[in-house]
Amino acid sequence: VRVGVGRDPRVSGVELTRAAVAGLFYGNCGPVDVGLATTPAMFMSTELESHGYDGAIMLTASHLPPNRNGMKFFTKKGGLNKGDISRILARATDLHAKTDRADMDFIFAEECAHNPDTSDFLPYYAAHLRAIIQRGINHPSTPETPLAGFKIVVDAGNGAGGFFASQVLAPLGADIEGSRYLDPDGMFPNHPPNPEDHRAMESTREAVLESGADLGICFDTDVDRSAVVDRDGRVINKSALIAVLSAIVLRDSPGATIVTDSVTTNGLAEFIEARGGVHFRFKRGYKNVIEKAVELNAAGQETPLAIETSGHGAMKENYMLDDGAYLAVKMVIELVRSSLEAGSKTSLATIISDLKEPLESREFRFQIDMPDFQTGGRDILAAFKRFADSVPSWTVTDVNFEGYRVDVDEGEGRRGWLLLRQSLHDPVLALNVESEVEGGVMATAEKLLRKFMCKYNYVDITAATDALGLEDFSCEIDEEGNPVLEY
Repeated sequence: VRVGVGRDPRVSGVELTRAAVAGLFYGNCGPVDVGLATTPAMFMSTELESHGYDGAIMLTASHLPPNRNGMKFFTKKGGLNKGDISRILARATDLHAKTDRADMDFIFAEECAHNPDTSDFLPYYAAHLRAIIQRGINHPSTPETPLAGFKIVVDAGNGAGGFFASQVLAPLGADIEGSRYLDPDGMFPNHPPNPEDHRAMESTREAVLESGADLGICFDTDVDRSAVVDRDGRVINKSALIAVLSAIVLRDSPGATIVTDSVTTNGLAEFIEARGGVHFRFKRGYKNVIEKAVELNAAGQETPLAIETSGHGAMKENYMLDDGAYLAVKMVIELVRSSLEAGSKTSLATIISDLKEPLESREFRFQIDMPDFQTGGRDILAAFKRFADSVPSWTVTDVNFEGYRVDVDEGEGRRGWLLLRQSLHDPVLALNVESEVEGGVMATAEKLLRKFMCKYNYVDITAATDALGLEDFSCEIDEEGNPVLEY
């Protein structure tokens, strides 16, 4: 059994690779150290004929701080799920309990004496991506270098994504001058490699505007997520990113379903439906979103795209693998093809010109201070639904898979919304609020805090009241614990 082992640039990666390789040798496997890699590339190492490993392990902690690390596991069927990981951990715990420290030290020393096979896999993966771009564009005059004349910059944030500029874009003719932080550095000295982080997106935006690029691409550490910036500096991430990719897939799959997480905008649903698609708003968690899409496809409901607002996006045509580089490939193809059709360079923003975006958007998190926080959280959510049903201009949506999403009538045809949901594992309630009017987030959140949340003395709402500047905060609850509402 041959197993590829790759890593992101974290400083602990080399040492952990040695340990993983030693464990694989001990288990009578044939480990292959592929060095610096990306999470999607490690799955593809089980698929591409050049390698075809039986399994793969990626050492990464994604966008988390440099002192963290972890492992992602793949077979030819895809990434292991929570149940698989639980069984691996249970087995490891059992083996650890049966083996004393001296034996473990001896085993580790013995197995580390073996030298694993090595293979630099990223060039093969890059060649795979280049071929997809060439086929997708099918350039009439320069099929081998279809990106000639386009300036595309990459901000890898010193993660593993720098290869996309040098090994994918540049060989296809793209000008990558102005790209930032392509060199791997496990301390991430410039900004967190995270398309959800405003510093990462602002850095990408600066790179685009300073270099006059046609497109900017931002990757997270292990390249399973991405976002882009158009030539005018518009950041395209979260719901806007989902809209671009939805427009692309719905052209080829009219009437198809797009699965997203629960915090997408009202405008995104309207955008998808206007193109004949079905928006299936599901739960937070990219695994939840992807597994729901797999389930729908298996049931015969065409679902070509599953994507979370974090930037984790998976496409049916690409093994339902969340691959930030593949999403970037799709957007590069779209940019060039639309430019060829128009006879001059276009902008990715053109494809989402009718996307209605909120004026304001915020997220707040409330700590639940009680031992049985899951039961406490469920009780609060049940009471929240009753409260929301009693508030004029608030309407609980018909379908909810986690917590409750509430539409807010903001007058003159404008609609905001709020979603209160519970973390699966942490003692936290998350509140997302969006509004189409100035001050709308403040008005909605303040109403919820003053008339509902404040009566739960085991829930800490101070972070939200501080963020909103509610220095004179007081509850508006009657003696029986009911909200004082204006009708």
